[in-house]
Amino acid sequence: MSPAVRRGVALTALAGLAAALLVACLGLPDFGHPRGPYATAVIPLALDARHVTSVVAAVTFDIRGIDTLGEELILFSAAVGATVLLRSQRGEDDTRAAVERQRALAERTPAPVRRVGAALAGPVLVLGVYVVAHGQLTPGGGFQGGVVLASAFLLVYAAGHVVRLQRVRPVALVEAGEALGAGAYALVAVGGLVFAGAALENFLPYGTTGQLLSGGTIPVLNVAVGVEVCGAVALILSELLDQALLRHGAP
Repeated sequence: MSPAVRRGVALTALAGLAAALLVACLGLPDFGHPRGPYATAVIPLALDARHVTSVVAAVTFDIRGIDTLGEELILFSAAVGATVLLRSQRGEDDTRAAVERQRALAERTPAPVRRVGAALAGPVLVLGVYVVAHGQLTPGGGFQGGVVLASAFLLVYAAGHVVRLQRVRPVALVEAGEALGAGAYALVAVGGLVFAGAALENFLPYGTTGQLLSGGTIPVLNVAVGVEVCGAVALILSELLDQALLRHGAP
């Protein structure tokens, strides 16, 4: 198949997808007028039954908690698969030469960019912890907070501090964190089965609605997801740095 034919097929498929997306958007209900009983029934369920003020967290970790467990395992498998592929393609190189290339990359990064990136890494890390810890109270949670936490590593890399990132990134700890987060979610599901008679059923005190320690198992699941997402994204980023920069030279 020639490049022109491939482009034609791709453009035709994209046009069909755009048309389908437009029809779907035009068919959405008006804002504030959801169809079906679940959209309104879930709000009192989140407040009264689970003592959380974030309805999204109640849906994610209670009503469809098993689906979220599957999403966790998908992310875990994707990170492991990417790591295996990248490590199998990574060539062995002299460590001293790799460090010299890292320093050369850092020297080419403008000083203002390096300063801003280094200054933002700490606040972004704190923001990620906040988003994870308050996932049952405000918009956010483990998935969003985990990405924010991992982005602190990306900021260090973008600022040209690759040598420092290489020193402080504990690969074994990142791998253990990813596995721990995925395993913790599964253990909470088993705990509900053992102590409450159903998988992911709450077996912890609910606490006071609106307080940090409220929602029973939902805050625990939020933290587990945050640790797993942060570990998975940071692990993939670490392996990409090793292959693209640390082992094969900076572009």
